Amino acid sequence: MDRNRLQHQVACMKRSLFDQGYLDEQFIQLEELQDDANPNFVQEIVTLFYSDSARLIHNIEQALNGKPIDFSKLDDYMHQFKGSSSSIGAKKVTNECTVFREYCSAKNAEGCIRTFQQVKQEYAILKRKLEVYFQMVRQAAVAHTA
Repeated sequence: MDRNRLQHQVACMKRSLFDQGYLDEQFIQLEELQDDANPNFVQEIVTLFYSDSARLIHNIEQALNGKPIDFSKLDDYMHQFKGSSSSIGAKKVTNECTVFREYCSAKNAEGCIRTFQQVKQEYAILKRKLEVYFQMVRQAAVAHTA
């Protein structure tokens, strides 16, 4: 596949991530920090987000299973998850984290459990979409150097 077509596909994929509300302007700001000295900067940041998210999701699951539920601890974990999500521009995940925190403030266990499922779903969808996006970016980079 020629370089221009790959670059066009990457641009279209990125546009769709924004149009569908998965990403916000923070992602563009991350991309602007990427340069020839660190061509994989954004992918590395997102990979760190994945490992941090896996830890936080595990912690939240454990806290939700605790009896009684420690809403303060839950809110702390979700605050961290929201911050990580926001730092890479994960708009839908960040929005669901906000809803979860509102349920924590209300000490609504059922709302927390239900919203946490949404958080995990939005996270999983974004992760799949970004994996495809970064694969396309890598293919375009290889075509660029070929």
